[in-house]
Order: sequence, then C-alpha cells, then structure tokens
Amino acid sequence: MAEIVSIANQKGGVGKTTTAINLAVALAAFDYETLLIDFDPQSNSTSGLGVDITKNNKNIYDVLCGKAPVETAIHQTSVEWLDIVPTSHNLAGAEIELVSEFSRESVLKRSLDRVRDMYKFIIIDCPPSLGLLTVNALNASNSVMTPVQCEYYAMEGLAYFMNTVDKIKMALNPGLKIDGGVITMFDSRINLANQVKGEIGRYYGDKLYKTVIPRNVRLAEAPSFGQPIFVYDPSSRGALAYKELTLEFLARRGVDISVFKNSDLYVNEEAEAEYDLGG
Repeated sequence: MAEIVSIANQKGGVGKTTTAINLAVALAAFDYETLLIDFDPQSNSTSGLGVDITKNNKNIYDVLCGKAPVETAIHQTSVEWLDIVPTSHNLAGAEIELVSEFSRESVLKRSLDRVRDMYKFIIIDCPPSLGLLTVNALNASNSVMTPVQCEYYAMEGLAYFMNTVDKIKMALNPGLKIDGGVITMFDSRINLANQVKGEIGRYYGDKLYKTVIPRNVRLAEAPSFGQPIFVYDPSSRGALAYKELTLEFLARRGVDISVFKNSDLYVNEEAEAEYDLGG
C-alpha cells in the first residue's frame, strides 16, 4: 500500500512544485511505482512533466466533484513507473463546490483509497494556501514534506503552516507525520540565507533534511521545456541535489540506498541517451 506524502507550504515560490516533480521522477527512476497528484490550480506539475491536459479530459477537479473516479484521471507520463493525475485551472473553484459536500475534508482521501494498492508512493503537490484543498491533501497523507526558502518571510509563514498541520492531526488525521523540511533555492553567497538556514535547522532539528537544494539556473529552466531536471540536465547541480534528497528520503524509510548510489538509470524508455544519476 502506498505511502502518501504531501509536498506543502502555504507560501508560494519556495520550490514546492519543483520538489514534488523531481522527487516523484527520482523515485520512479529507482523503480518505485509512483503517482503524482497535481493538486495546485496553477497546474505547474502537469505542465512541468509535459502532460497535455487536452489529451486526457479527466483530471483531479473531476475526481473531487464526483464527475469521474480517480482511476480514469490517471495519466501515464513519459517516465517509466511514474503516473500523474493532472489538474486544470478549474480546480480553483473546487473549494466552493466542496463546501456542501459530505465529509468535505476527506474527499481526496476516499478517492486515493481506491488506488493505493497500485503504487509504492503517492506524492501530492499542494496549493500554496491553507484552504480546503490543502486540508484534503493533509488529511489523505501519511506525512508532509515542507520546502523552505532561506528568506525571512518564509520562516514567518512556516510557524502558521505547522500550526495548521497540528490542528489537522488533532481533528482529522492523527497518523499524519512531519517528514521534514527541505531547504530550497539556497545561495551560500547571501549572508541572510546562511542566517535563515541556521534558524530553520534549529526549528526542525533532526527532521531537517541534510540535502540542500541550491539556487540553480537549470532547475528554473526545466519546467519551461516540460521536463524534470533529470531529463533536462541530469549533470546539473540541481539534478544531483534532488537525487541526494531522494536517497535521503528512502534512507529514512529503511531502504538500503547503497544499491542506488552509483546506478545508471533511465527515466524514459524512449530516451536516446542514458544518463548517470550516480553523480
């Protein structure tokens, strides 16, 4: 049965979608059956994987509104072992439609229960808000990973977000765990970034991932080509960082990662070139 992990932060622009996409792709590249849920109305995970929503009329909005079972909204990506439930901008109106829904905080959970046996991991790219969509995602999840940018305002919002997580644990999902924080878009040349990094470390303690995602031009460029970083530039600092993050993610779950350290992996059966995620 799949572990469901929400990638969430109420603040936008912190690398949330980039983390969701590249964590999901790397897990699939390590031969774990993975499903990515694009739960953000901006639909960046959908476009970031080059998925054309017009070729698949069903999406997560239809699932939430009861117009389609989740199985019919699953779309196969070009990455072997990775599927996606795409979204559309219509999802922005779903919170209004869910207001009158019975047990509205559990709509996503009930849907994902139908497909949990098909995957090892289900990754949810949450919207940058604390509304009903995020509540649904956290209620459906086993754990939550929080990307945090090394800026002052990011630290302010983190406390509010963690307070929401605690409330959901008490009221809806007592099994929800804090998987940890991930420092993203880090530039060691900036003094403030180093100061905030220290504060984030004190806040999370041993829950903070040791892997730090650097500010990287190639990471920023990849979504405009509809590609994860492992396809766009597998030798970039960003790709190597997300590979290390995924290994750390698996190690926390008791996986022997030594078998993956130097493995040559394909993320696309049709790719002409083999690339090495082993660094």
